[in-house]
Amino acid sequence: MKFASRQRRFVGDTASMTPSEENPYQPSDEVAPALLPESPSGATGITAWLERAPGAIFAIYAIGWSFSTYFCMYAFRKPFSVGQFQGLQFLGTGIDLKTAFVISQILGYTTSKFIGIKVCSEVRREQRAKMLVGTIAIAQVGLVLFGLAPNNLKVAAIFLAGLPLGMVWGLVVWYLEGRRTSELLLAGLSCSYIVASSAVKDIGQTVIRDFGVSEAWMPSVVGWMFLVPFVVSVYFLNQLPGPSAADVAERTKRETMDATHRFAFVRHFLLGMIALIAFYFFLTAYRDFRDNYMPEVLTELGLADKEGIFSLIEWPIGFSILLVMAALSLFRNNRYGLLAVFVVMISGMILMGLSTLMLDAQMIDGFWWMVLIGFGAYLAYVPFGSVLFDRMLASTHVVGTAVFAIYLTDATGYTGSVIVQLYKDLYQSTSTRFEFLHAFTYFVAVLGVICLVGSCVYFLQHGHRHRRHSPQPSEAIPVS
Repeated sequence: MKFASRQRRFVGDTASMTPSEENPYQPSDEVAPALLPESPSGATGITAWLERAPGAIFAIYAIGWSFSTYFCMYAFRKPFSVGQFQGLQFLGTGIDLKTAFVISQILGYTTSKFIGIKVCSEVRREQRAKMLVGTIAIAQVGLVLFGLAPNNLKVAAIFLAGLPLGMVWGLVVWYLEGRRTSELLLAGLSCSYIVASSAVKDIGQTVIRDFGVSEAWMPSVVGWMFLVPFVVSVYFLNQLPGPSAADVAERTKRETMDATHRFAFVRHFLLGMIALIAFYFFLTAYRDFRDNYMPEVLTELGLADKEGIFSLIEWPIGFSILLVMAALSLFRNNRYGLLAVFVVMISGMILMGLSTLMLDAQMIDGFWWMVLIGFGAYLAYVPFGSVLFDRMLASTHVVGTAVFAIYLTDATGYTGSVIVQLYKDLYQSTSTRFEFLHAFTYFVAVLGVICLVGSCVYFLQHGHRHRRHSPQPSEAIPVS
């Protein structure tokens, strides 16, 4: 007995909406080719072993090496933010030198996201590992130049360091999406950047304090420490086999998307994507502001001198997020799974607002406020980079890659981060970092609830319309 499932693929024009291959959004009456067990041609060694391994062993392997890969990447991205560069301004303007560094790196990172919309959507499997190593090599060159250059030219060096790093996430997600356990795998990956951000900052702080390395040279020193571990992690990550036939049947086939398919995706999901992108524009800015200026905010809260303070705040958040995201894999029905993702994200926004009210009422102290607003922000932020679009494709039966939607929102989000930080220094210069973050929390919480509720209704109705015309991906049709 062979099995096949009906699936749609993005192609050019969607206006006619006729049930044909030319229209990716209406179910075709033709039965797709039979789904045969997928196995890489001539797979040997670790890849062949993983194809036969029990699901738990596969998940541990995939989570472990994807976590390690992205954790190491953060050693090239975040340590510089430990330096405060106090009393220095960029080119004599009203912009703090640290703000110039933060914005410059984000501009490089944002440029990388825009490039990634095309590159990461189209990259072939055999190119991924080489691209991953290449991105880190370029970033490390930028960090070395950051140490060598005079203060004002360091802005260009940190831009170069950030320029390739924005593509690392999409390249890693390609290995994990489209599987029945994608929520679990992506949860492990998402945990990496939460704990890595604090860990590499603590390492950077130690390098400065205990080894006498300057703020300018510390980022490249930390980068050298993590270069070999990154290459080793990429090697083992690249041994993962592709999704199995059962994965494809339940979660829809994942394929590269060219410009025509990407445009069709945006047209079809336009209203829902506008709501998500508008919210993510400010959510990314909020997450980045809290992350990049945490040393300054903690100083205002009287917590900066506490040993390992970054990890004390962020590690409980990271593991709590891991548990929540992993729990989403319990939903086998993709419609309910998508609904659960939105409930988690909306809950995060409510938590941010309530915890700030509790701080104002002196019901909690600054430490717990930083923990709770971080947890709330990541409850909404993490799904954008992982399970939200994976479930969206599965529930609407669309063939493509979640990487495109991730990079579309990311590119917009990091643009928002640059704009908000410039706004703070140029138009809210009298506000401290803490005061700005406090007010920003209320704004993002309210906006988030509005946009997320609207987009949730939109995508659930979209999936419901499609199910009236076609079977669930998991409902295989027996053919002779």
